[in-house]
Amino acid sequence: MTVEIGIAPLTMAEVVAVAREGAPVRLTEESLAEMARSRAVIDALASSPEPAYGVSTGFGALATVHIPPEQRAHLQESLVRSHAAGTGPEVEDEVVRATMLLRLHTLATGRTGVRPVTAQIYADMLNAGISPVIYEYGSLGCSGDLAPLSHIALALIGEGEVRDRDGVRMPAVQALADAGITPVRLAEKEGLALINGTDGMLGMLILALADLQMLVTTADISAAMSIEALLGTDRVLADDLQRLRPHPGQRMSAANMRRVLRDSPIVASHAGPDDTRVQDAYSLRCAPQVNGAARDTVDYCAVVADRELAAAIDNPVVTLDGRVESNGNFHGAPVAYALDFVAIPVADVASMSERRTDRMLDRHRSHGLPPFLAHEAGVDSGHMIAQYTSAGIVHELKRLAVPASVDSIPSSAMQEDHVSMGWSAARKLRTAVDGLARVLAIEILTSARALDLRAPISPADATGAVVALLREQIAGPGPDRHLAPEIAAATELVRSGAVLRAVQSVTGPLNTLPTEHTEN
Repeated sequence: MTVEIGIAPLTMAEVVAVAREGAPVRLTEESLAEMARSRAVIDALASSPEPAYGVSTGFGALATVHIPPEQRAHLQESLVRSHAAGTGPEVEDEVVRATMLLRLHTLATGRTGVRPVTAQIYADMLNAGISPVIYEYGSLGCSGDLAPLSHIALALIGEGEVRDRDGVRMPAVQALADAGITPVRLAEKEGLALINGTDGMLGMLILALADLQMLVTTADISAAMSIEALLGTDRVLADDLQRLRPHPGQRMSAANMRRVLRDSPIVASHAGPDDTRVQDAYSLRCAPQVNGAARDTVDYCAVVADRELAAAIDNPVVTLDGRVESNGNFHGAPVAYALDFVAIPVADVASMSERRTDRMLDRHRSHGLPPFLAHEAGVDSGHMIAQYTSAGIVHELKRLAVPASVDSIPSSAMQEDHVSMGWSAARKLRTAVDGLARVLAIEILTSARALDLRAPISPADATGAVVALLREQIAGPGPDRHLAPEIAAATELVRSGAVLRAVQSVTGPLNTLPTEHTEN
């Protein structure tokens, strides 16, 4: 699939395809024509005696400094070099590619005034698999992700370092030459246009949402497995009960859990009037409410991402009627708030998952399971320390749920006196999403062992499919083994979507609601 880069908004799926799957990109003829049209406006402004920010003036607090015509091209390259000031660990390749794609799309709208040739080199770098090296620290999320985007722009002019398609780190000039790409000499305003956007934080939001749309559904699966393993009831999942509180995510999560538990011999084994347990613990009974609220939060943040994908962020911008106007659209607040918002349910879904894991290991609450699911309690510790690992991750996720966007450190001699910290919000969300996958994996690993220990009564077909998937790589109950590789294997099965696919091979597609004439 080739992603067309034009004036129309990108989709989140297209961003993921380019960032993670290396899909090629192509600038449309419409976008090339619009860039040429707006570039003519900038060229005319560059020859005008009237000052224009970023064209004939300095930047930030230096906006009052007039730049003579013969130094204006040099001004753009100086801007890129000076702003490429990141430090710390390298940022992941998928984040770099998402950032590049989103900046390229803004250039292609024609609202930034860059030349078509400059945008084409950006596209050529993406297609050649050249990823500029950018760093963890350097963006305050206002005036855009300045340092990260500057490191990318530095590569366009043949400076700085990049990684090639094979991940080899090398000078940008060498990688460009190997790919047959000639570095660009920046013209008036182009340096500013290349670095003045919220593309890094938006790219990370989109990648996180793609992961979370899968992980929240996996949390429905893990909760259903724990309900079954703990001899819980599925009666609380009934659709008529969910309709009494009409949050769409809650109803969807309950529907998923019902499908996963459908025709479970374990659930049926203790159902009926002889079952004296009227109510399960909150971590079982309220799973649709928590998972569903997380699902609704993810959906809201996807709306924010879609709005941003329809945006053209730069300062100043070339308007549709040919004006060049300063603005504040580079402020990252809308994206930063979404990044912080979704980190809260990530922590809470993981917290509830950890509570279910702990319940399966406690013989006083597990309804007949051996202590810690150990083969020989005392000699063996079973999954005791897996819960410690899960609890340690959950502690970290709660810390990461503290919002970054409430902070602001003024910069640029108080010209930029309020910043969003959206890049920081994005970086911590990536860590949180990774932690959620690990916590869910530990719950699934533990509930699969518990379901094996319920033999000879069989689990539902869907949960049984997950157990069978795990057993392809991870042995069933027995004496203690090295547990870390088993957690790692389960985590990869969660992250890759294999757990979800195993369930859907039995249930059909999840995340569909019942109709009036289907199951309750």
